[in-house]
Amino acid sequence: MLISNPWPAAVTRVAFAFAVAVIVGLALDAFAETLLLGAVGLLGYNIWQLYRLEHWLRCSKRAHAPRAEGLWGAVFDGFNRQQKRRRARRERLASLLRRFRESANAMPDGTVILSGHGEMQWWNRTASRYLGLSWPRDQGQRIANLIRHPDFADYLERGDWGDPIKISAPHDPLRVVEIRIVPYGDEQRMLLARDVSELHRLETMRRDFVGNISHELRTPLTVLRGMSEQISDLPEPNADDLERPLVLMDQQIERMSRLVDDLLLLSRLETEAPDAQLDPVNMPELLKALVDEARTLSEGAHTITLDVDEAVAIEADAEELRSAFSNLLANAVKYTEPGGRIAVRWFKTAGAACLTVADTGRGIPAHHLPRLTERFYRVDSGRATRDGGTGLGLAIVKHVLSRHGGHLEVTSALDEGSTFSCVFPTYSHQRSPERSQ
Repeated sequence: MLISNPWPAAVTRVAFAFAVAVIVGLALDAFAETLLLGAVGLLGYNIWQLYRLEHWLRCSKRAHAPRAEGLWGAVFDGFNRQQKRRRARRERLASLLRRFRESANAMPDGTVILSGHGEMQWWNRTASRYLGLSWPRDQGQRIANLIRHPDFADYLERGDWGDPIKISAPHDPLRVVEIRIVPYGDEQRMLLARDVSELHRLETMRRDFVGNISHELRTPLTVLRGMSEQISDLPEPNADDLERPLVLMDQQIERMSRLVDDLLLLSRLETEAPDAQLDPVNMPELLKALVDEARTLSEGAHTITLDVDEAVAIEADAEELRSAFSNLLANAVKYTEPGGRIAVRWFKTAGAACLTVADTGRGIPAHHLPRLTERFYRVDSGRATRDGGTGLGLAIVKHVLSRHGGHLEVTSALDEGSTFSCVFPTYSHQRSPERSQ
């Protein structure tokens, strides 16, 4: 925008006023007095405009400078233009800052802006959740005073931030965060915190899986190797000498076969997509067959009852349900003392279909319940090994239910027994409302 020069017009007006004063002074024969009066008037006018300008700069809350004519009008207009430019610049900066904060708050990672000495200047909502920071209470605090983890303190002190570190979140020990510091600008730093709890859990599960599968295979392989050496050391083996080694070898081969079968089933459940087309399952027939198998496994040592509401049906993969339910029944038989009772019930509850397997066994301590469905996790590892369990049964149950939109609920009391409930979110009614035992 081209701004005109106000001085020519101002000089012209002053010259015109001076000429008028000269003419009036000569006409009145008071030349000196007229010039003095004109100079005083001009001085008074300029002092008045200076006062208006100073008062506006010092006291006025108006956005615009006072209005005036001539040179003073140009001065006031100049202030107005500068104010307008500053206001526009301030609005642009505020808009940029607002968009930066909105984008930073939308980031899945926690972001903390640090000064060169480690004072926290700003952070997003994710950082508040991950690191337990409170705005504006913690603003200006040193990050090392709020995250008191020895690994983080060493990371800050070391100053080598090429690789991130993993620590437990300050206010949530179950959350694992990966922290990285990125230097930028003039002695500025940006701390990035990412939730890697799931990755950490999967990595832990992988390590545990490798260790557990190695342990599970080592025992039967050791037995097979020992029996093989024993047989090879016999000078002239006969049927009696071979009977016990062959029985033991057959047991261990069967154990490894079950382990491999369960691993293959679990792998399929985890990697394959559920069938899009599910068929209605004849639950009375399926549960009756599974209860008969459980009674055979029990060899009459337990009282096993079945209660089925035939009006409740679901659409599912029958073979997957068979695998899940048979694991629950086999566990109930294994972990219930002879003479105990096992009750299997299929019914409707709160708009959902539910299968419960309740036993009168020894019960499960409360601290074991959250981890029951982990691979190879056992409450009594010695007994599970003796009974030939693979430690994958409840993991299979969990994945089967998950593929059908259901979930597993476990309640237990020591010396009273346990109840395993498979809850399916939807069900359909069949015509026959009969119940079978």
